[in-house]
Amino acid sequence: MSRNSWRFLLTVFIVAWALYELYPPKGRDLIQFFDQRVEFRDASFDELVKRARELEAAKPGQPYANLLAATGTNDLARFFPSLVEDDDADRNRAILNRLQQRAAGRIKLGLDLQGGTEFLVALDETRFANIADKERAVEQAIEVLRRRVDTFGVAEPILRPAGQNRISIQIPGMSEDQKQSAEETIKKVAFLEFRMVHPESDELVRAEIIEPGYELMQERTRRRRAEGAPTYLVRKTAEAGLTGKYVSRAGVFPDPMTGRPKISLQFNSEGAEIFANITRNNVGHLLAIVLDGELYSAPRINSAILGGSCEITGDFELREAFELANALQNPLETPVTIEEERTVDPSLGADSIASGVTASIIAAVGTFVFMMVFYLTSGLVANLALALNVVILMGAMCAIESTLTMPGIAGIALTIGMAVDANVLIYERMREEAAAGKSIKGIIAGGYDKAFGTIFDANLTTLIASIILIFFGTGPVKGFGVTLSIGICVSMFTALVVTRLIYDTLLARGWIRKVRMLSLPKFSNIPFMNWRFVCVGASSLLIIVGLGYGIFGRGKQVLGVDFAGGDAITMRYSERLGVDQLRQALAQGGLADSTIGYQQSRATGHETLQVVVPLDAGPRAQQILQQAFPNVQFDTVGVDSVGPTVGAHIQRSAVISSLLALFGILVYVAFRYEFSFAIASVIALIHDVFLTLGIFFLAGGQLNATMVAAILTIIGYSVNDKIVIMDRIREDLKLGIRGSFRELIDIALNQTLGRTIITGGAVIMATASLFIFGGGVINDFAFVFLLGILSGTYSSLMIASPIVLWWHKGQRPKIGAQVEVQPAPGVVGAGLARAKA
Repeated sequence: MSRNSWRFLLTVFIVAWALYELYPPKGRDLIQFFDQRVEFRDASFDELVKRARELEAAKPGQPYANLLAATGTNDLARFFPSLVEDDDADRNRAILNRLQQRAAGRIKLGLDLQGGTEFLVALDETRFANIADKERAVEQAIEVLRRRVDTFGVAEPILRPAGQNRISIQIPGMSEDQKQSAEETIKKVAFLEFRMVHPESDELVRAEIIEPGYELMQERTRRRRAEGAPTYLVRKTAEAGLTGKYVSRAGVFPDPMTGRPKISLQFNSEGAEIFANITRNNVGHLLAIVLDGELYSAPRINSAILGGSCEITGDFELREAFELANALQNPLETPVTIEEERTVDPSLGADSIASGVTASIIAAVGTFVFMMVFYLTSGLVANLALALNVVILMGAMCAIESTLTMPGIAGIALTIGMAVDANVLIYERMREEAAAGKSIKGIIAGGYDKAFGTIFDANLTTLIASIILIFFGTGPVKGFGVTLSIGICVSMFTALVVTRLIYDTLLARGWIRKVRMLSLPKFSNIPFMNWRFVCVGASSLLIIVGLGYGIFGRGKQVLGVDFAGGDAITMRYSERLGVDQLRQALAQGGLADSTIGYQQSRATGHETLQVVVPLDAGPRAQQILQQAFPNVQFDTVGVDSVGPTVGAHIQRSAVISSLLALFGILVYVAFRYEFSFAIASVIALIHDVFLTLGIFFLAGGQLNATMVAAILTIIGYSVNDKIVIMDRIREDLKLGIRGSFRELIDIALNQTLGRTIITGGAVIMATASLFIFGGGVINDFAFVFLLGILSGTYSSLMIASPIVLWWHKGQRPKIGAQVEVQPAPGVVGAGLARAKA
């Protein structure tokens, strides 16, 4: 089988796999899916579906809750027997959950696109430190929390590790009541213990005597430690080790005498045996039921209980009883606390989708037209490869169950622009081969062969950085690393395999006889190195001014809520008020330390108000504003609540992973090229980050998690640009081009300037569309990346190259053939003439 056949089969297989993973891209209507997937239908099922549709018409957007309500006392197991599992505690909910998961689309939208709430929970550090198998503890916590979240009937909740002892829980489309209940359910540890009460408890309590191994416990009531509640002397440890881990089922039912809710428990076989022995050996004694360190009841054992079940009575509210039963059925071995909470209104998510899709379409169309104009037929080939690039990238993201967020939409649009670079490198090499008078076959072969090394080095360098981000980053940093790694691999495949397959096919069939491209201006006499001192000085000054203003001038205000911690509230309003009015009202209410600003989406024109206040002060700030301005209808559409620990963790993770990425780049470039090239590239990358941040601070921007992703994107793009130039300098040195080292660098920069302009132009066009039409988070992301593109392109020419020149003190490094230097001061063209001779 020929090489072309293998390429064709491989391409078909990968594209088919990607399309398979993508289907179905969007979720299907749950009630309709429920009706279509029934296995055994009868009149009662049809009536159930009819009732669910009526409820959905009355309460739209809640298909799961409406189906559950319509089901009533029906047993869904007889309609869906294949969806029943033996350990289902609530079979109806379990069946609906499985149907909901199958009805969901393959493209999973983040909360910023569909609305919902995200909780970042941390396992108790004291207990976590003493656990030998920490990975298992996190896995157990995720399993338990997933089962708890499933009881709310939300579509596709996402639970995943976020660092060593943290878990991210994303719950889409929740009402305010559900959110509060979810928060309580998530936090509840539900550590259940059965302890014996001392036989002489009453006498010892009255005498205030506490025997060793026992402690005083007061029975819990709804009023907590109410006066008159009985107090017992209770053993400190569980009797015979009987704890909640032996509970197989827990439910709620009303007490027939009082009507108050009670919790029924069913032990597994091992727990039932332990419970039977305890009750058999302690007839007439009191058995304390202790939950999360609180005594709920202490019933008397009248006889041996052999059935493996018991009841917990207490002063419960109905909602509290259900939350406890849920927690008991899914017990956490390690306590958790909620460190961060984010809420996005679904309507705000809809605006985000509209702006993101608009920006992405404009970016894609602009890039496609750009390539067609510059490269004509070759541009059409590149555009086909770019389209496949997006399909394969989306398929891979679906395969690993990655979530598409607002920065993710930006990343896809930017991938379209950045993937252009490999094609441009190939085509510019083809242009050089054509200028040398080679045949069409030689032009294509030479273009791919000569561009391969540069493409491989540039992409591998970025891949090293992205892998480091995956292993050492958390949250947005890790997610960015995953997406970047997939994008790099897919881009290399489409540029080197797919486009080559197309060209070889066209050649074999005789459909191409000449490579036509738009003629570009000839760059040969631009003396870049003459301006090196001015450019380095100007950059240094701008960095000092920008960072100085951000760090010393703005201080903590430069840190967004992701880093500084606090509550960030996003609101819509019926009347626009002045920032000073709002700040004064908050100050009078005791919240003087607040940040207020308006944000507008360029895509939809919608404007929102964002108020940032100290942690846990968000509800109070909303109340103050509503009372101070009753005629202004404030509508909260988003809440971010971030603890200082989380902010510091994200900050530390971003810095460490970025430094390690830069170190990885330094090592690889030093190994593949020259140590001086590596040093120059890393210093130029640091310059790009500092210069971008300086300008961003001067423009009034704030650092947040999205900006971290933008900075990392800049590093990835910029190192790619520098590798291309360093590779051309090395090639010219190996070819033995005459002239001083300064002249040779100018020659290399002129040779690659066409590629720099085309690639930079395509990426700037894509990014500009995101900036103009993206709105919200995507707008900020695009603004920072736009600064980074300009800074990276500039530093490749005017920062990295002068550093290499200064490192070698103007002398040619010992690479390739050594030639006699014939100085031709100020005449770059002379060097080029000698190169062509």
